[in-house]
Amino acid sequence: MRLIFLGPPGIGKGTVADRIKDKYNLTKISTGDLLRENVVNKTKLGIDAQEYMNQGKLVPDELVIKIVEEKLKGMNNYILDGFPRTIVQAQELKKFAKIDQVINFTAKDETIIDRLSGRRICPKCNTIYHIRNIPPKKPGICDKDGTKLIQREDDKPESIKKRLKVYQNQTKPLVAFYNKKNILVNVDTDKPLPEIVDNTINVIGLKR
Repeated sequence: MRLIFLGPPGIGKGTVADRIKDKYNLTKISTGDLLRENVVNKTKLGIDAQEYMNQGKLVPDELVIKIVEEKLKGMNNYILDGFPRTIVQAQELKKFAKIDQVINFTAKDETIIDRLSGRRICPKCNTIYHIRNIPPKKPGICDKDGTKLIQREDDKPESIKKRLKVYQNQTKPLVAFYNKKNILVNVDTDKPLPEIVDNTINVIGLKR
């Protein structure tokens, strides 16, 4: 099963993917994680991408498409989280992957800002927490490896507002793009996380 999780930053699509991927033998592919790996390793792609990411902007298509294509070679069961983000990326994706279903996660801007500004990430294992909704057992410390959690620059309120504006201009048109193909379904995320996960499993049609 080849899935796309679509929605604005902070909507919770990555968290939902984490909750279902192992149970259903799906690989979560986050372009954000792939790009951050390149940033940490100081590759040319990472250096170029970091400038955009620090400003809360989308990384240009040409810096993203190739890395995704290479990652998907030989894969059949995955969730794409964060790709495609533009119509150009979606058109390129058609050339090397056949998508079965697109899940479009929705929420109010106020909900998204609250979620992102409260998000904390482990810089070592990339586990995502939220200071209220998904807190670590020990405040500020990763449950898995004991690393001190951080708040990314693009999770701060001013960057969030920029990211939402970019989403409205560049990424939201993907909803219409995939709607025309009759493979898009909506999931409302203005609900508790367990309910969001259950609704996602239902619309995908996975067995419990």
